[in-house]
Amino acid sequence: MILVCDSGSSKADWILAISSSEQLNFRTSGINPFFWSEKEISKTLSHNTDIKPYLDQVTEVYFFGAGCSSPDRREIVSNGLSNVFKNAFISVENDLVGSVYATCGNKAGLSCILGTGSNISFYDGSEIHAGKHGLGYILGDEGSGTYFGKKLITSYLYGTMPLDLSRDFYHKYELTKETVIHRVYQQEAPNFFLASFAKFLSDHMEHPYVTALLKEGFEEFVRTNIVSFPDYRKYPCHFVGSIAYHFQHILRDVCSSFGVQVGKVLKHPIEDLFSFIQNREDQTA
Repeated sequence: MILVCDSGSSKADWILAISSSEQLNFRTSGINPFFWSEKEISKTLSHNTDIKPYLDQVTEVYFFGAGCSSPDRREIVSNGLSNVFKNAFISVENDLVGSVYATCGNKAGLSCILGTGSNISFYDGSEIHAGKHGLGYILGDEGSGTYFGKKLITSYLYGTMPLDLSRDFYHKYELTKETVIHRVYQQEAPNFFLASFAKFLSDHMEHPYVTALLKEGFEEFVRTNIVSFPDYRKYPCHFVGSIAYHFQHILRDVCSSFGVQVGKVLKHPIEDLFSFIQNREDQTA
């Protein structure tokens, strides 16, 4: 049995090939080795009721996740998975690789992630070329849920948010400066906390302030990430992630203004990723 996972920082989507005609889809919390230990990974999966009946039957695990960009981080995930799937071959790659497989397949193109965080890579048809990006929620993550959450909170606390939105923001979250400072600087996973405010953008999508904020964030992503590749106009540019998907009408307009050819826009790339892995394994079998 082949098990494939696409994991962001917030959630992870899994597909298990039970047979040639049957598959199991399930979701867990996002598994990011910057925030998760081997034991936490093993505990979460070993107690998951969806996959538990098949633990000994899984023979291959292909995991693509945020935070898996270095060998030591990939080893954390690999060891955590090996403790659960004791009879399986384990492969761990970063989420950019999964994004490329799901969007580009075997064709050249740019593949972008716009979810809790953001990143980009270029695929030449045979090799993935990561850019000088992926700096995380403090230094980077332009156009991501974390980026927009940070913009909303600071605008609200500074008193620069339009009054009607500020009232709605207060009634929905009842935040104070003290609670924000405590949550961001003194508790774990502040990027999840910041990204959670993206829902407010979706609820007020037609407000001019929100439209302008989204446009500004996507323009910064395009300028900082996509335009840094000299031949970006020659190739389709694909996007995965909830931010790209839910606000794609603005994202497409911004991309068009820069001459970017938008390709696939996927909310959850797991189905396309699973199909790619399955077809690849069938061809090499």
